Amino acid sequence: MFARTLALAIGLAAGVTASQAPEFAQQYRQRLGGAIDELQTVVSRFDVDARQYGLDRSAAIARLSGNVDPLAQKRAQDARLNAARLEDLVAQRDAMLQAGPFKRVLVMAADPDPAVLRGTLDSFEPAVPATAEGAATAAAGLAGGWAFVRLIGLPFGRRRRGMREA
Repeated sequence: MFARTLALAIGLAAGVTASQAPEFAQQYRQRLGGAIDELQTVVSRFDVDARQYGLDRSAAIARLSGNVDPLAQKRAQDARLNAARLEDLVAQRDAMLQAGPFKRVLVMAADPDPAVLRGTLDSFEPAVPATAEGAATAAAGLAGGWAFVRLIGLPFGRRRRGMREA
């Protein structure tokens, strides 16, 4: 009886926890959009400045990289990293949008942006799962948690039954 109650309690806790995955992915997606908007502004400003001197982005980065001034070299490295990160974030956002409701969590978990993930963790607010995706992940968590406890208890249940029969 205790094992069943424990399995149910852990299953419920796992279900509630799992039900938050879609909400977490949604909040991650929102922060991802904000990061994209900000990086697009930074990269666009760099591109505008480069065009004022008759250069494209790669030529401007090469020019700054070749400068003997360490500050200019650092700006070149920052511009290169900002442009690459922007491409990565846009690709992840597009993959999440194309994935559909049940795969978004997997897309996010496959290769999250560390800064966006950290920000999402820091400000995450749990929500009641009011979507089919939330209900499905809650049910999967419940079943997984319950099954985990039951599997761990199998060796002990057999031993007890053997003692009763003797």
